[in-house]
This record gives sequence, structure tokens and C-alpha cells, in this order.
Amino acid sequence: MNATPATPQSVGIVQTEYVDLFSDGQTSLALDCGATLAPVRVAYETYGRLNADKSNAILLCHALSGNAHAAGRHHENDRKPGWWDNFIGPGKPFDTDRYFVICSNNLGGCDGSTGPSSINPATGRPFGLSFPMITIADMARLQKALIDHLRIPQLMAVAGGSMGGMIALQWGLDFPDAMRAVVVIASTPRLSAQNIAFNAVARQAIMVDPHFNGGDYYGEGVERPVNGLALARMIAHITYLSEKGLHEKFGRQLQDRKQLSFGFERDFAVESYLHYQGSTFVKKFDANTYLYITKAMDYFDPFPDPETTAKRLLAFNARLLVISFDTDWRFDTSRSKELVKMLNWHRKTVTFEQFRSIHGHDAFLIDDPHYMESLSSFLKRLLSEIRHPKVALT
Repeated sequence: MNATPATPQSVGIVQTEYVDLFSDGQTSLALDCGATLAPVRVAYETYGRLNADKSNAILLCHALSGNAHAAGRHHENDRKPGWWDNFIGPGKPFDTDRYFVICSNNLGGCDGSTGPSSINPATGRPFGLSFPMITIADMARLQKALIDHLRIPQLMAVAGGSMGGMIALQWGLDFPDAMRAVVVIASTPRLSAQNIAFNAVARQAIMVDPHFNGGDYYGEGVERPVNGLALARMIAHITYLSEKGLHEKFGRQLQDRKQLSFGFERDFAVESYLHYQGSTFVKKFDANTYLYITKAMDYFDPFPDPETTAKRLLAFNARLLVISFDTDWRFDTSRSKELVKMLNWHRKTVTFEQFRSIHGHDAFLIDDPHYMESLSSFLKRLLSEIRHPKVALT
């Protein structure tokens, strides 16, 4: 445990921990592209306490721009808590009085885990675009190595939203005996052509930035491709919101002015908002990481045809909770229903819930009493079944 409670509803002050895996000189992380990595650093945080029989551990998988810091604050003056702080803590859905919650920065990330900005041990310089291509399965494989390092034989659940939901689903397919349940929120079993197109445009925005320099923009005094990355974030952020949500928040409201500029100023509040999102994002994220992770999302397609689907689901035995939101057009509800139908066809245990929200794709991060209660109830029933095996989870 690395959290010190500060209030009854908070996990308090937390610290990020680091571990170097595959550092023995004998083993390495095998990637789907055929390359290997060693050693591999993983940044992670934990909240709550692991019980005596190690049966209450939950792994959280973060979305594209997330990191290991899911809850709490790093110091007393920290202005912003972890990315899912409203869901993690005493009495919250991921109740730290009941569960031991783990969140790690993904492979390819830029917040402590090995990625393109990490030092390549073979050259002594940042990898940049020499970093090997990675997949969602590679991310899950590294997480499994972390869980093995923590000596947890079986997770109670693996849960994630957006890209994190893809990783959680991958866990159920690749490590069927390593968890009891999988929670997939606002996610999809494959990206649509539209989603791949958005990712392609975002990557192009980064790569045409004059400071991109073939991905080699690290070092003291070197200009980074901040304009391209900011534009990529602005493009993506539009897809995370709904038209109704944008209208209710901004409408056609002007930004700090009473009349139109009749120029190319930021006349509208929504323009200013998007520029703010882009400018703040570049302060904490690496452009190369954005390239690699969006490509990994594009590649994700565990069920390309009926024969492969049947083989992949043969050993899948985890219970699955699938949650979607009615205004999420990035990962439309039809994608969740496609996954549920597939699992039902193969007689897997799956629960599906759709919730109403004006917040679009970002709804999975936002407080909603019905959504939070559903998630909380599922996890409580799962823990009850572990403690009382004769009780069935419905």
C-alpha cells in the first residue's frame, strides 16, 4: 500500500512506484511485432490493502492520455487528483476499504513506463521512432508481468474505460485464469474506419510539425512538436464530447468579447476551450507516445472472423460487465452490443448496461449515480462470491 488517507472519501497522498522488469539479462518482453524489450520499466500506484489470500486485487487500465496516477494527490498542494479519483476511495465504486486497486502506466507511455522517450540502452539516447511498434496485447503482457512481480496469483477484476477497456478485454482473452471478471466501459472490440481516420489525421498533425524532426526532438533546448501535438489533442477532444454536451456548455457564446472580431481570432468560447485543452496537453504528454498508442488502438481487432473468434473465446471464462453511454459517438453503443452479442453467442457470462449522459465518450470519467452504483454493485457481488463461493453472480 502506498496511500495515506487524508479524508474519509479520499485515498490521500500517494506516490508512484517504479519497477524494472526483465532486468535479469536472461528474459525480455516479447512483442507482437517480433521485437523484444529489456529491461522494461513500469510506473504504478496502488490504493487500499491486499487481503491475506490476495483475492481482492483489481487492475485498472487507463485510456490513451492517462497514466498510473488514478487517484489521490502526490502532495498536499497538488491541484489535480488522479484521473479517476471520483471512482476510487472509501465508499466509492472501487472501494479501497474492500479492494486493493492497482494502476500502471501503459507500455509506450510517457509517465514512467518504458516508451519512445525512454533511453535506449543500446544507444544511450531516447528511442524516438526506433522504439518498436506495440499492440494492446503487448500492453496487457507487460501488466501481467507486473502482477506476477507483485505475486498476485489471480486478480478479482481487470477494468478499464476507452482504450483501457480494450486492454481489459485482452486480459480476458490472453490470461483467462488470471482474473475473475473483466469490466469494459465506453470501449469497443475494434475501431471503426471513422475512428482510424481520426487517429490518422491526429498523427499527421504531429508528423508535419516542423519540429517533429523524425521523432528525434529530445534534449536540452530542442524545440518539441507542440503545435502538432496540440492540434492532435484538439481533434481528438472533439470526439470525446457530444453535440448536446458542447451546445449546453458553450452554444454560440463569445469568448471575452461582445462582438465578432471579423478576423481569425478565437471568437467563440468553444474555440478557446479547445485551444486550452491542446496547450495544457502538450505540457504533460509526448508526441511520439501519441503516435504509438493511437496505432496500437488501430491494430486492435481480436475477433477478425468467426473461426478466430471461436478459438479465442474457447478458454475465456471471466465474467464480463460491458457499459456504454447513449451519446458516445466515438465508441458507439452498437460496438458494445456487438461484443455482448458475440459473447452471448459463445455462451459467456456477460452483463450489459447503457446509461444516459450528455457527456459523450467522456461520460465514463464523470460522476453519475446510476452508472457508479451499477459498477459498485457488480464488484460487491463479485467479492461476495469469492468469499462465499455458493453465491452466484447475476
